Amino acid sequence: MSQAFHRRLAVSALLAAITSAALLGGCVSSPAHPPASSQQILATGQWDRFNRQQLDALIQQQGKRSPSYNPERPPYAVFDWDNTSIFLDIEEAVLVYQLEHLRFGATPQQLEVALRRNIPRTAFKSEYRNAAGREVSINTIVPDILTSYRWLYSHYQGLAGTQSLEQVRQSPHYQAFITKVRYLYEAIGGSFDHDTAYPWVTYLFTGLTEAEVRSMTRETVQWQLGQPIEKVRWSTPSQLPGRAGIVEVSWKNGLRLVPEMQNLYAHLRDAGFDIWVCSASFVDVVREIASNPSFGYQQPSDRVLAMELERDGQGRIQPVFRQGYDQTQGPGKTRAIQRFLVSRYGYGPALVAGDSEGDQNMMADFADTQKVLIINRLRDPSTAIGHFSAEAVRQHGKPEARYLLQGRDDNSGQFVPSQLHIPLQSTTGKALP
Repeated sequence: MSQAFHRRLAVSALLAAITSAALLGGCVSSPAHPPASSQQILATGQWDRFNRQQLDALIQQQGKRSPSYNPERPPYAVFDWDNTSIFLDIEEAVLVYQLEHLRFGATPQQLEVALRRNIPRTAFKSEYRNAAGREVSINTIVPDILTSYRWLYSHYQGLAGTQSLEQVRQSPHYQAFITKVRYLYEAIGGSFDHDTAYPWVTYLFTGLTEAEVRSMTRETVQWQLGQPIEKVRWSTPSQLPGRAGIVEVSWKNGLRLVPEMQNLYAHLRDAGFDIWVCSASFVDVVREIASNPSFGYQQPSDRVLAMELERDGQGRIQPVFRQGYDQTQGPGKTRAIQRFLVSRYGYGPALVAGDSEGDQNMMADFADTQKVLIINRLRDPSTAIGHFSAEAVRQHGKPEARYLLQGRDDNSGQFVPSQLHIPLQSTTGKALP
């Protein structure tokens, strides 16, 4: 399916009523706030005040304190994980850690299968051309990656060799390998549709077990929390251009846990809500960060819906998407919620939280949903989530608001007490693009 199809599918009829004035919001000041709800439940933190009041009211209206609360039919909430429950993307952070520490379970032959899985042979988009301006494709870059991986595989003691990580890092093959794999992740995501791109990074876990992936995730979070929030850039070494040539890639570093979301999880749980995570990251990765007590979310592992792969008889991950399961992104999130949650409860979620086009379907598709929390990342106004964000700006301060737009400062990884998003390396916030 094309990205355009995903966008059209999520846009419901109510969006036609959204005014063009809302879409042109730019820098927006918050309207006057209504009186506080009868009792504050959530910690003040850095919530937009209206958003916190609306979440407090939802907890009071549907939680244990409500006369209509039925423990046999509890309300439930569904949260996206990356850039919603946390700052930045745990899957992307694990990828960098996996590359830097060469934590792979695949032979070179198995890695080639994983790298090529379902990727078209056409050239990547023009913004992913190499340093010489030439096109790059899966057929030009995979041979380069495999050449370097074969060297690393035969030399590194964590694979099939005898040298330490510090020793193999001195070889240009190390930098060439980690850069071209990280570049390939960006090029695939930017060039092809979501159904092709989203599962690809999970195939790099081929040959690993759940315990190994969870251990790597735990180490990744501990490492990331000590890293500065900044853009990191890698480039392939000039002495190993290979068939694809010299390529560069950059990304945001410095994952952070979000105390306001930890607090929201805790108070919803205390009020008798069931909490579920529905993420486009790999299931073992999300289960570890969400459930590990050290990270503060206390989410049971069995209440995570995420990307699933097949496993062999020894529990080792295979580069094949799990048969009969939907990709938990876009329309697949709605299908997963219908299959596992609506069938269980008989109704949809009371609260949905997300940040991206991958979440917009589940934000719109359930009549039982009372509130939708959107972490503001200045999404394209032509997308459904862009429309929902504009609706949140228009309805801000009104009790009937369905969409709640929460601001964030990407320089600190923290919420800001407004609807405004502050991009990295900027001091100016905007509610809408």
